[in-house]
This record gives sequence, C-alpha cells and structure tokens, in this order.
Amino acid sequence: MILIYLQETEAPAMNPTLKLVFVIIICTGLVVIILSRLFIFFERQYVIKSKTPFFLNAILFSNQLSEKQFHILKNEFSFYSKLNNVEQSVFRHRVATFIKTKSFVGREGIVPTDEMKTLIASTSVMLTFGFRNYHLNIVETIIIYPKVYYSQINETYHKGETNPKLKAIVFSWEDFKHGYKIGDDNLNLGIHEFGHAIHLNAFINDDVSSLIFSNGFDGLTNYLQNNEAVRKDLIASKYFRAYAYTNHFEFFAVLLENFIETPLEFKSQFPELYKLMKQMLNFKFAGY
Repeated sequence: MILIYLQETEAPAMNPTLKLVFVIIICTGLVVIILSRLFIFFERQYVIKSKTPFFLNAILFSNQLSEKQFHILKNEFSFYSKLNNVEQSVFRHRVATFIKTKSFVGREGIVPTDEMKTLIASTSVMLTFGFRNYHLNIVETIIIYPKVYYSQINETYHKGETNPKLKAIVFSWEDFKHGYKIGDDNLNLGIHEFGHAIHLNAFINDDVSSLIFSNGFDGLTNYLQNNEAVRKDLIASKYFRAYAYTNHFEFFAVLLENFIETPLEFKSQFPELYKLMKQMLNFKFAGY
C-alpha cells in the first residue's frame, strides 16, 4: 500500500519593503482621487460665485508653430498683436495644438495650406482664449471649400456650417477670408461658425469652462426675457443684423461677431449685454 502525503504549502511571505511600497501606492492613489474630487467640488462652488476658474493655463509641454505659421499669425491675425508676451506664448501653443489635433480636409481642389490652418485655428483659439478647456472636442475635422458650396444635407448653398453629428465645421475659404478683410462690419464667417461650435460644445461637456459658458448664457437669456425694453431696443437699434433673431443659436453667434469686431460700440449701446458676453467667455484681455 502506497501512502501519499499531501503537505499544505504556505504562500511565500511578501517582502516587507515591497509590501510598504504597495501600501504607499494605494494610499497615494486614494489621496489623489479624494483631492481631485474635492478640487472639482470647490472649484465649481468658486465658479458659481466668481464666474471664473481657479486657473486658466497649465502647460507642461508647449507645442510650437513652424516659422511660416508664426509669421502668418504675427502679420495676419491682429488679435494676437494686442496680447502681452505671456498671453502670446499661450496663444501660439494653443494654435499649434489645434493644428496638431484637428484634421484639415480640402474640397473641390483645395489643399489646406499653412495660411488656412493658422487663421482658422487662430479664430477658434481667440474665441476660447478665456476657456481652460479650449479644444472644442465637438469639432474634429475642418472642411474647406474654395467658395460657396452646395450642401446635400440641406439642399442649398452655404458659406459655412457646423455639423455636430459629423464633428465637422465647414468653411468657404473665400468667405472666411472676407470676414477678416473688413474688421468692423460685424460679419465674420469664422467667428460665427465657431460661435455655434462653442455653444454646442458647452451642451455636451461638464468641464469648468462649459459650466461658466452655460451659466452665462442662461443669465443672458433671463436678462432679455425679463427686460422687454431692452429687447425692443435691440431690434430698433439695428446694431445686430436681423439674422440674430432666427433662434438662440444664431442670436449668440451674431452677438459674438459684434462683441469681437466692435466691442466699444457694443459696450456703449448695450453695456449689460456686453458684460454678460464678456463674463460667459471669461474674456479679460486685449482691451475687452
């Protein structure tokens, strides 16, 4: 008879040093999670009261423009020249990041150039310069036509459009450029379409910048709803083109064109409305 003895084996003891490291890692992870949640909570309370984030920029590794792109930005985008040195550095980083992370697609023979990429990216960065989250993840692709194009979706001709389903923004390059040719006519295709993108982006995100924008837009809407005299003055002044009164998306996009192109006139005619626009965009630079 063969007897087989099965001896229960004991698990090898963990090295005390390794065990300590393991415990430290777990505790550190828990502390980071707790602190991050506390930060989010307290910043949101701060935002509700101050309508501004704790901080705006945290750049670890700065993206750089090419020499040609920098030359275009410096010489063709006047907003950039109004910023101080620190702000210009942040602006360049953000423009370079936009160009790096978005896909530029040409249609009808267009090949996206450095000029197209730089000026389109600069428009987006200008409008979101007061945002911490400036990436506009609702837009992944920028489609560029040489001029007015026919939209198969709406079966009509367009100068530009924002399509959240396709995560795309579309421009007629001829009309985009024309928007900057006259800087104070309150007609700027790039500003208008990116205005739509900013508005829509705030609906699907809950970051601090989207919270500031959404709360600001609610404040703007309530202000107009509760002030019939102001609403009448808006229409009577003809300062904002009639297209603004199509719906609330077009209203904001048109107000944004006026805010950027003729801020002094905007502030003079409708100071409270100007204040609300400045607040929701956290726009505290370049003389605004």
